[in-house]
Amino acid sequence: MIAGITTALATFCIVSTRRNLSSRGYSAMAKKKYCVSIEDVREAMNRIRDRVHRTPVRFRALRRSLLIIEIIYTHTQVLTCSSLNEQSGMNLFFKCELFQKTGSFKIRGATNACFSLSDEQAKVSPHTLYHQRSTNTTHLEQQQRGLITHSSGNHAQAVALAARSRGVPAYIVMPNNAPIPKKNAVKHTYQATVFECEPTNKARAEMTELKRSELMNPIFIHPSNDPHVIAGQGTIALELMEQTDGNLDAVIVPLGGGGMISGVATAIKALNKNIMVYGVEPTNACDALRAKKAGDAKWDGSSKHAGLVKTCADGLKTVLLENNWPIVRDKVDDIYDVSENEILYAMDMIVSRMKLAIEPSAATGFALARSERFKKLGHSRVGIILCGGNADYGAVFENLREKYC
Repeated sequence: MIAGITTALATFCIVSTRRNLSSRGYSAMAKKKYCVSIEDVREAMNRIRDRVHRTPVRFRALRRSLLIIEIIYTHTQVLTCSSLNEQSGMNLFFKCELFQKTGSFKIRGATNACFSLSDEQAKVSPHTLYHQRSTNTTHLEQQQRGLITHSSGNHAQAVALAARSRGVPAYIVMPNNAPIPKKNAVKHTYQATVFECEPTNKARAEMTELKRSELMNPIFIHPSNDPHVIAGQGTIALELMEQTDGNLDAVIVPLGGGGMISGVATAIKALNKNIMVYGVEPTNACDALRAKKAGDAKWDGSSKHAGLVKTCADGLKTVLLENNWPIVRDKVDDIYDVSENEILYAMDMIVSRMKLAIEPSAATGFALARSERFKKLGHSRVGIILCGGNADYGAVFENLREKYC
């Protein structure tokens, strides 16, 4: 039964994505070997530059002389921390996406996807409007299709803000166990309409399709499988390379649905193919790692689809899909997993030593960097993407107290 659900959901995701690719002018893009290129990422940068923050890079220099050099070419705040240097044995450059609008990197992809739409694409067609049931919406809302997505929080907030900035409605399907701060931000801060569902990928997909049929057929922006989302996330790498003068041995990227790492790997490998790109996942949700080892994407993702995965890194519980897989397969050098204990310890170190209020998903990069298996690779200058800071800190610190107090 689970296998049937998995197959059905995968089919929905592929069909839904292809439908959106066609309707949004992606037909040429979809025919390429990879769904995005460095040109797409640069175009995304031009599109979102004035609509998102340029986030700082904070790093740990092992020697005082390196500290002076890095101040010159990062042009951002620099924070030293000898204890983190000692734990990793390398220079770590932290790309602080927690300072981004909505508190995570997701605003980059959502903004690029939203503002790539023409005014005509964002409106309801006369045929759709004629057949739509009568509602209490305003005339302005009736003339706009708006955007719809499903997300446990970060992408939800991003789409809500991007839609509000564009002046179109946003409809967000969220699992009923989504972190309360994220849910409140979507509803109250960014003023999107929220529909709750059971915490499974199947329930998300079904609710999204139901609401699309009930509403004005709003445009679906997938959290990670949309080419414009992937290109938008790739702008992280353009900034990181500029802020470090491209002088990196490797970049570590948290990996969930694969949108961020696909965009980052596309940009990094185009700019310098010798820089290694590593993905990192929670051990309890390491489907991409299994796919990478197997050499294909036909892994058993039934536990993720059924919502059975349990990890504190809730932002990395999503499933790798067909647009991201070729990029992850060909351009990501390796994927590692980290345990719940490693994630919580790394988060504790970053919060207490760096004074950065990150979420658990963002701690996975440092969790890997300080591990013995990563130290053996011999890198000296490593970029780490701190992907967000939208944590339910009441729950997080309760976990920390139980574990360390």
